[in-house]
Amino acid sequence: MNKRLPIDSGILLGIAAYVLWGLMPLYLRLLHGIPATEVLAHRVLWSALLLVIVAGVLGRLGSIRAAARGRTLSLLTASAVLIAVNWLVYIWAVQSNRVLDASLGYFINPLVNVALGMAVLGERIRPVQGVAVALAAAGVAAMALAGGGGLWISVTLALSFGVYGLIRKTVAIDALGGLLVETLVLAPVAAIVLLHGWSVGQGAFGQDARTDWLLVLAGAVTAAPLLLFAAAARRLRLATLGLLQYLGPTIQFALAVLLFGEVLRPVHLVTFGLIWAGCALYGWDSWRAGRAVAPA
Repeated sequence: MNKRLPIDSGILLGIAAYVLWGLMPLYLRLLHGIPATEVLAHRVLWSALLLVIVAGVLGRLGSIRAAARGRTLSLLTASAVLIAVNWLVYIWAVQSNRVLDASLGYFINPLVNVALGMAVLGERIRPVQGVAVALAAAGVAAMALAGGGGLWISVTLALSFGVYGLIRKTVAIDALGGLLVETLVLAPVAAIVLLHGWSVGQGAFGQDARTDWLLVLAGAVTAAPLLLFAAAARRLRLATLGLLQYLGPTIQFALAVLLFGEVLRPVHLVTFGLIWAGCALYGWDSWRAGRAVAPA
């Protein structure tokens, strides 16, 4: 019984993270008209401030400072760059009415997770899961052959977040400490971006109370799912994370089509159909394997 608790808690943490990410476009749409770089800068700075407060209240600042050295600091610097790229592309995609392309990127991400798990961590997948991955890969190929103009968005999001997840799974620091160091690494650049905007009279902060509160909220909106994800990543195999990953883009897909009115082209139906088929097969095989192991 006790041996199953970490797995169960990891799954719950992962589900919570991906549902919050799936709903993220609703928040970013409220910031329409503010440049993506400025939104990103606010996300970094308010997240850093919030995390410093949380770590201080928990009495963790000293231990985090001690852990963030040498190889750990180097890895977290790399993961900080990756998550900044991911955030920037995603914000731009939502503001540019490309939520479908963004959701496709997060559908592709499990392919990256599985590949990294096999190549770097030595994880293995069963034959049925291999077929599932091949179906998803065929969906991506269909979009590429059709000349999907937003495929670069999808690929950038998938690769940046896939490698980010690998680093966070292997780095020797916990979820709170890792995210705090990442935001502090990015904070100087974010501050320069905001100071430049204010110096030329283009900064959004301070213009009206509603916008100010929305930008301040970026700290909690950013930190909450990332902390949940980082905690889940340390408890779960990358392949399991890949399965949970489909929750977020499914919600994004529904928002794009049903709420934002983005056009669903025939190539989208082919691409998403193949990927969803792969997801269903992958999930069924994982569930079947779980049931076989449970009695033991």
